[in-house]
Amino acid sequence: MTTKTISRRDWLKTGAITAGGILATPYLGYSENLKAPLSLDVNGNAVYSPFFKEYLIQDRREFPALAAKLNANENPYGPSPKALEAFKKAASGGNRYAWKELFQLIDKIADFEGVTSNNIMMGPGSSDLLEKTAMVLFMKGGNVVSADPAYMSLIRVSESVGATWKPVPLKKDWSHDLKAMEAAVDAETKLVYICNPNNPTGTITEHKELIDFCSRVSEKVPIFVDEAYLAFMGEGLKKSMVSLINEGKNVIIARTFSKIHGMAGLRVGYIVGQESTLGQIQKITRGGMGISYPSVFAAMSAMDDIEFLDKSRNLNSACREYVYESLGSMGFEYVPSHTSFMIFPIEMQGKDFLEKMTDLKVGVRAFHFMDKDWCRVSMGTMDEMKLFTEAVSKVLV
Repeated sequence: MTTKTISRRDWLKTGAITAGGILATPYLGYSENLKAPLSLDVNGNAVYSPFFKEYLIQDRREFPALAAKLNANENPYGPSPKALEAFKKAASGGNRYAWKELFQLIDKIADFEGVTSNNIMMGPGSSDLLEKTAMVLFMKGGNVVSADPAYMSLIRVSESVGATWKPVPLKKDWSHDLKAMEAAVDAETKLVYICNPNNPTGTITEHKELIDFCSRVSEKVPIFVDEAYLAFMGEGLKKSMVSLINEGKNVIIARTFSKIHGMAGLRVGYIVGQESTLGQIQKITRGGMGISYPSVFAAMSAMDDIEFLDKSRNLNSACREYVYESLGSMGFEYVPSHTSFMIFPIEMQGKDFLEKMTDLKVGVRAFHFMDKDWCRVSMGTMDEMKLFTEAVSKVLV
């Protein structure tokens, strides 16, 4: 496969996200991370591994306003009313740094997670913390082991500072191949990264197997478990790896307020880890510095709004079931999801599919892995999902 590498600066120069084309990015299905160099194939698609690529539609100077933006796994119902009210009340304090208030949020999160405040590191979203971890751990090279396909933010940044990626294909049941991942760990491995539920597949790895893996393998190498979507499962947080922190295991768990809390634009996330591990990261970078004063108050109120969390979870599930039924009636074999998005195979070249869906004002993502082209669609409102299924019926059926 012929590839070329394009940096963020070079990408800007192409006009894809210059002033004239900046609106292209949300519609391109572009990688979640713009900080690391992007490898493109001869057709202009993002190449992540020999088995995993993302289709990017051609640079277009004008894009239709999307009627259904379903390409970024955003919660269409948030932020919660309580979070919004707290944000508004705190906005007048936006001239101040939020250090004291941030510590209050940290204490609240620590109590929620059942750990000490020294086990918490804050950041403007969990992706920021994934990237900071990658920059610190791989400054002197090494390799990162993860599933393939996987969420690419940590991996791309690891590669950009000198690491190599050891991708391990998911099993046929879409779970992580933990045996193969453990076998891939060698003397140069500095981190094992697991996204559970996984992005972009939406699938889960069984709790008992994963906690056994993390408990054992973390004795050799740190394990980073990205649990951004775990709260969309009914009792998902009971399947978290956080319990291993109090057992002294060298695991890092990421959570975000961007998904079920509906605060993607307010930028709040955190990681839970051993104090020594977090200290290693915080010697180089301060995660909480990027969180705005009002966002801290919004996050604290969001944690208390159980009614909103239940609403988000239930509406997300209802939309997912609707899409399952609709795709099934059209003859598609979708992959059951545990998240706010899902995938299904498409019998159309991914770039063409994106173009046609965008023309119908529906934004989705398209990938190639497991020897197939796939659509990944986020769950929006029910009205948005009806626009999506109508567009699919026009484009693919």
